[in-house]
Amino acid sequence: MPDPLSLNVQHLRPSETVAISNETKRRKAAGEDVYDLSVGEPDFDTPAPIAQAGIQAIQKGMTRYPPNAGLAELRQAMAADLSRMSGGRPVNPDHLVVSNGSKQAIFNACMVLFGPSHRVLIPGPAWVSYPQIVHLTRAEPVIVHGDPEWGLKVSVKDLEQHHTTLTKGLILCSPSNPTGAVYTLTELRAIAEWAARHEIWVIADEIYRRINYGPKPAPSFLDLPDELLERVVLIYGASKAYAMTGWRIGAAMAPPHVARAIAAFQSHTTTGANHVAQWAAVTAFSDPRVAEDVDRMVAAFRRRRDHVVSRFRAEAPGIEFVEPHGAFYFFFRVDGVRQGLTGTEFCAQLMQQEGVALVPGAAFADDRWVRMSYAVSDRELEAALDRILRLVGRLSAAAA
Repeated sequence: MPDPLSLNVQHLRPSETVAISNETKRRKAAGEDVYDLSVGEPDFDTPAPIAQAGIQAIQKGMTRYPPNAGLAELRQAMAADLSRMSGGRPVNPDHLVVSNGSKQAIFNACMVLFGPSHRVLIPGPAWVSYPQIVHLTRAEPVIVHGDPEWGLKVSVKDLEQHHTTLTKGLILCSPSNPTGAVYTLTELRAIAEWAARHEIWVIADEIYRRINYGPKPAPSFLDLPDELLERVVLIYGASKAYAMTGWRIGAAMAPPHVARAIAAFQSHTTTGANHVAQWAAVTAFSDPRVAEDVDRMVAAFRRRRDHVVSRFRAEAPGIEFVEPHGAFYFFFRVDGVRQGLTGTEFCAQLMQQEGVALVPGAAFADDRWVRMSYAVSDRELEAALDRILRLVGRLSAAAA
């Protein structure tokens, strides 16, 4: 019998979204007719100026160890981008630490802020990695379920009901994965004031901020007064809005002493992010041509969102869903299609009978729901919607 693993990984399980995506790729490679609407990844190519900047970085020999906290040029470009999105608010690049994607930025922040006996509140449904990362710090993740009538967002009242003297943190994602819900500035302010009153650290995951269907980027904690940011770590990166998921560039913006701790911790794990990718990301955050590409991608996501919502309203009027205002996810409820039906069962039947991969709500701490990504081509989206709605129709008819 093998030796037991460390208690550090006693709660560890593989990412459900990665597992589903890998299984779908396996089926496709085997020749099966499968559509993958499970993965949270833009279907667009990385904008050409970014790719060219990466090529030039290689040609110029930018392939050695990078500065651990990130290239000064990249941190300056990210700070300027964050400032532009928040009305010119000053952002100090020295408070930014660049990492291998926003997932590592979240992990770094959790590792330096949380530990044994701490409780960390996570609004649910929640991205699959938040609870796992909190467990890895030996802290306890506490899911706080949001109200379906409020887009599954949480209120201060919800948070207060789960607060104890051991509560040390809150991880909040807006625009949300998996729902696409977006917190208003008024809602963010109320949450920030509550957290400050209780001396709770907020990790604000804003990786989808640019993918917002309003007239400008989604509201941010950076839009709040300085006194509400003293215990806030803001997570940002290049993966989603810039179609750079494989380049692995994320960052944490934190108060100076936390930023220093994150950098020190990272110096003993990855020693910074990929050097070539960092130079490419400088262009992502500073080139006006890329900004135009991002606007085009967001417009495409908005068009697809409108189409998905329109078809569900017309062809599945009894299905409850969260209307997305950002990101590229559609979160719909299946337990009303047939009494007792779970998201896991629905997704299994959908793959077996129709060849479409979605993610069951169990991955996000609520198996009454299912997540669909519409970050796929228009043709794939239309074909997959036909199959999804066909299964919904069959299940509804059988339950009638």
